[in-house]
Amino acid sequence: MSEPVEADTDGPRDPWERFGWLMGAVWLVFLAFPASTAVAADRPALWRALTVALVVTFAATYVVGFIRVTRAATWAEVGRRGLAGLGVLVVLLLLTVPTIEVQALGMVPFVVAFAMFSQPLARALAVGLLGLLGVVLVPLALGRYDETWHLTPIVVLVLVSTGLVRLLEQRRLEHREFRDALTVAAERDRLARDVHDVLGHSLTVVTVKAELAERLVDVDPERAKAELEQIRSLSREALAEIRATVSGLRVARLAEEVAAARTTLADAGIAAELPDDPSVVDPRHRIVLAWALREAVTNVVRHSQASACRVALGTDYLVVEDDGRGPGRRGDGQGLRGVRERVEGAGGTVSVGARPGGGTRLEVRL
Repeated sequence: MSEPVEADTDGPRDPWERFGWLMGAVWLVFLAFPASTAVAADRPALWRALTVALVVTFAATYVVGFIRVTRAATWAEVGRRGLAGLGVLVVLLLLTVPTIEVQALGMVPFVVAFAMFSQPLARALAVGLLGLLGVVLVPLALGRYDETWHLTPIVVLVLVSTGLVRLLEQRRLEHREFRDALTVAAERDRLARDVHDVLGHSLTVVTVKAELAERLVDVDPERAKAELEQIRSLSREALAEIRATVSGLRVARLAEEVAAARTTLADAGIAAELPDDPSVVDPRHRIVLAWALREAVTNVVRHSQASACRVALGTDYLVVEDDGRGPGRRGDGQGLRGVRERVEGAGGTVSVGARPGGGTRLEVRL
């Protein structure tokens, strides 16, 4: 059975919700046997007509019950609706017994099938086993098993086939729930990583420019004013990037990140050696390397205490080196973990270590 959805959910309806009842209705042709038995029974015409009406009502209840449970909004509602329908089916079956006697057992397979698709698995299996015992023991007790022996394999087949369908469907729903949970977790991680990358870089640049403006406010007011205007512009850009990140539209562009790195390093008083042509990078790798470059430059400005920084780009690699205090013994921070996740997700590797001669060297290869 398909997972129930809220009634006001937008979008196309689940095909099972619309047409699932047909899977049960197609077997109603077999109710012709108890109906024909009722017509030919040695009973008054009124009893025979009433029994035929009961069989028809049984068929209608079966179909309506299937429609109701497939359109239920929650699993709790499925159980409630299904239990009511199951009770009505059993009562209708019993009411036909005075007229068609053991032939009423021909309706048991429908009760078993309905229970399997509308009740919790344990209860459905219990109904199925009771139905199987009924079609075997009742005729044997009455000495009429030769009239209904064919119902035993039918009930076994219905019980096994619907049970397998129910188990597979239950596993499918469990898989869907697990998959959805993983999707939510991955999206949460992506959002946290992107927000960190955007805010970490932007706030680092704003801090550097604010410190520069503070030093210049007395000696060069015009330059300090220009820096403050840039801070305002950067703040607006950061806000726009955060909004784009939350909506999933944020895409880092390599050429823009190279230009931003040049400005950020210069404002921090760090001599920068940057590539002139980012287009040498394979287009498949540019977005990942752009994010890696942004985080690497942010770390250089924030942590390295470096005086110089060199960035090299190739078809499938990025190298960022500085002459600062080195990586030390600290583990990966949130930003570097985000870089590793992005790069490893693209099939690449990240290495961070001490640079010969002092400083830190970060290398990304895809």
